[in-house]
Amino acid sequence: MEIQQIRVFLAVAEELHFGRAAARLHMAQPPVSRIVRQLERDLGVDLFIRSTRSVQLTAAGVALMASAREILAAAERARAGALAAGRGEAGMVKLAYAGASTHVLVGVLAREVRKAHPGIEVRLNSQDFALPALARVLRGEVDISLGRWDFVPAGIKSRIVVEEHLVMAVPASHRLASQGDVRFAELAGEPFVALPPHEGSVLTDRLRRLSLGAGFDPDIVQSAPDSWTAMALVGAEVGCSLTVSSVAENVTDPHVRFLRVLDETLPVYLRMAWRGDSDNPALPPVLTLAEQVWVGRPDSLAGVES
Repeated sequence: MEIQQIRVFLAVAEELHFGRAAARLHMAQPPVSRIVRQLERDLGVDLFIRSTRSVQLTAAGVALMASAREILAAAERARAGALAAGRGEAGMVKLAYAGASTHVLVGVLAREVRKAHPGIEVRLNSQDFALPALARVLRGEVDISLGRWDFVPAGIKSRIVVEEHLVMAVPASHRLASQGDVRFAELAGEPFVALPPHEGSVLTDRLRRLSLGAGFDPDIVQSAPDSWTAMALVGAEVGCSLTVSSVAENVTDPHVRFLRVLDETLPVYLRMAWRGDSDNPALPPVLTLAEQVWVGRPDSLAGVES
């Protein structure tokens, strides 16, 4: 059965008159009659009892009506869904993020998208590190990545979400714990807890640069899979750990103190990144909303980095 056959059958079944059904469908009567006869041949049953005075449904016709209405309703839902997706009102946006400190941000965005664009699903993908999250955008596996990168490759657009500064986490019992800030030269000989080294690791790179600038190699005694684990190790007096201000704002461990790093020259930027050539129609409204809830400005993404 074709959708046109179903539509014509229902019009005749509800009007019980071929002429009125044709007028309702904005068709001539002969094509309406031909379509009904072809449907009857396809099904192998009579759907109507025709006479010169009336048109009546057969038992087969009555049985078909309910299913025909369901078919038309499903077809209309499919059509509406396709149109909504094409307009960016429905669909899916995949977002990869790295670092425990970004959990609150992605939760806020997902909640706001559900409120403003209920037809769009934001699927969250947590990554161990920022670089793999960015690589997934490059490969087209996700639409948006959120992470800390000093540089993004060509073809990727990015927007600074948060500008952060470096802080040194030290145990509450540490000799420097009562200070509000620290210079890296004061940390020579200290044991460090660090995130695993990998290409593009901002914190690992900054730790080595600042240590070497202060005249020593950092003594990394333990690697932590994420910032929260690193802070737990600091609280356990395993060592000090270089981290960012957003981590300090979200850690309430009484055994950890945070010191502003005075040697810092460049801030650490948390960025969202996406492919400039993405053809996902649901992406632009999510980017616009991210601009509002993350960056805090309701204008468009005209000022993005490229």
